[in-house]
Amino acid sequence: MYNKVTAEDIQTLKNIVGDEYVTVGGDISADYGHDELGGIEHMPEVLVKVCSTEEVSGVMKLAWERNIPVTVRGSGTGLVGAAVPAFGGILLETTRMNKIIELNSDTLTVRVQPGVLLMELAAFAEENDFMYPPDPGEKSATIGGNISTNAGGMRAVKYGVTRDYVRALTVVMPDGEIVELGSNVAKNSSGYSLKDLVVGSEGTLCVICEATLKLIPLPKVSVSLLVPFTDMKSAIEAVPKIFRSKITPTAIEYMSRDTIMFSESYLGKKFPDTKNDAYILLTIDGNTDEQVSGEVNSIAELCLEIGALDVYIVDTDERKKSVWSARGAFLEAIKASTTEMDECDVVVPVNKVDEFIKYTHQLAEKFGVRIPSFGHAGDGNLHVYICRDELESSEWEKLLEECFELMYKKAEEMGGLVSGEHGIGYAKKQYIKKQYGETPIMLMQGIKKVFDEKNILNPGKVCF
Repeated sequence: MYNKVTAEDIQTLKNIVGDEYVTVGGDISADYGHDELGGIEHMPEVLVKVCSTEEVSGVMKLAWERNIPVTVRGSGTGLVGAAVPAFGGILLETTRMNKIIELNSDTLTVRVQPGVLLMELAAFAEENDFMYPPDPGEKSATIGGNISTNAGGMRAVKYGVTRDYVRALTVVMPDGEIVELGSNVAKNSSGYSLKDLVVGSEGTLCVICEATLKLIPLPKVSVSLLVPFTDMKSAIEAVPKIFRSKITPTAIEYMSRDTIMFSESYLGKKFPDTKNDAYILLTIDGNTDEQVSGEVNSIAELCLEIGALDVYIVDTDERKKSVWSARGAFLEAIKASTTEMDECDVVVPVNKVDEFIKYTHQLAEKFGVRIPSFGHAGDGNLHVYICRDELESSEWEKLLEECFELMYKKAEEMGGLVSGEHGIGYAKKQYIKKQYGETPIMLMQGIKKVFDEKNILNPGKVCF
């Protein structure tokens, strides 16, 4: 189907990017054969580290001419195998493309290369009195990766997801052509939104080389609330009542005592309260102390009225760092607590969150395994982890298949979807095909064919 990389190809790649940025065969680190979870592994034939749009174009021209598969990779923090080179070929790493090119204070936009880390962009924006709202948990992910998966994160409930902040993209097509998609304007009704097709496409349509991103003025005041409840049902039921109070928090996270304890152990730091079984963590932001204080008091009173055991105000930088660093470490903490794990990244209607969490508890009891979870209570995006612990390999594979089948079926029954923000990649493609059905999958495959007739970009992913 595809051609193997030859010695002549390797020399051409070295001519494009320089000898030191091309690594071949056994010299490639094993880390490049998997992503953060490591459930899917396959090594590339050659690793190429690019630093410019022109270099990407040169690599893609070679790959197109020689019919060699190309997989694009940023920091490798994905969880569904999207950046794993399933068919070998060329692994195109973009971490050297890490420049923040231009800040435009007049249009409230910033232009960046795809290898810029989320935490770098967030810090740069804040230094200039702006905020880049998308805030997924993995701060060391690249912006290119965030765009490729349409990452959401904790602030999505108020500010939306990555797609809402992408104004324009410079991309390289599979044949090496450099194309501009979108424009630095606030609205656009000029034909199909090709830029929006690329957002969330997981590297299957083209290679993102630059992005123009929308910023917002940095809110002047931010306060968090940690609210304990006797059980998860009570905690989750509080969320729609908060929204009906006409206050929109920046973030609403749910967490269980078990998950918090994993994080405490992993970080070696104490959480403000671990006495109770369920918690919601909220943030309120705004531009005046009076506004934020009024909303905080209203939410605190409402939570106490509907059964909260207490309301802890987290208003100092030290306290906020303590609480949110613990929340940010949940994935790594759960991972450190087991021998292996895999994730069910579903999104369900907000009023179904408690029901779905209860269902995962039932599955844990039925199969005799640990299935911890946490997630974004404000938008229904849940992160559910199946832990292998001491299971034998054959038992583990069977367990994963059964649990995933049941959980995705349950999510579909509730009107939910396979992935809320981590994408489909390789790991979840069988489930998206089942959920979407023939016509939507056919349309996606048709779009792929128009962009990439030879199917050389990230083959074997999503539904291809």
